[in-house]
Amino acid sequence: MGAGKSEALKAFARRGAATISSDEIVHDLIESDEHVRSALLERFGTTRRSEIAEIVFRERDELAWLEALLHPRVVLRYLDWREQQTAPLTVTEVPLLYETGGESRFDKVVAITAPKAVREARREPMPDDRETRLIDDEEKVKRADYSYVNTGSLDDLDAFVRSVVDDLLP
Repeated sequence: MGAGKSEALKAFARRGAATISSDEIVHDLIESDEHVRSALLERFGTTRRSEIAEIVFRERDELAWLEALLHPRVVLRYLDWREQQTAPLTVTEVPLLYETGGESRFDKVVAITAPKAVREARREPMPDDRETRLIDDEEKVKRADYSYVNTGSLDDLDAFVRSVVDDLLP
């Protein structure tokens, strides 16, 4: 969180890519999927994301349950979305790509990273241990096809995205 994935996604969209965010899919599932809403109400007594977050980031078993509920549905929604696209390039923001083994669904992976101090300055403080669940940036960069350390301006990030698009769509 705070590395700039969402800003990179916007930059890809400005270059004509069809874009989608896994977080947006999750939000939509929580708001509109009756099976998900019913399961959340039964398990947590709420469908409010902030209340659910307080529970699941405090209790690992609850987080595992939530991920088991949501991740397969996110994948299905993404694959359905991708099949409907006509743009020459589709780009998806996936915060836990490597952690969930999701990289196999993509032709190329772009890793956007930033030093911890930069990430912390860009986002709200996280009172839990969410970051301990993530693989380190060095490993992400090693696995990715393209990588960018996002310590500069939005224009710098946009230039990086432009170079990736130019490489993918010569």
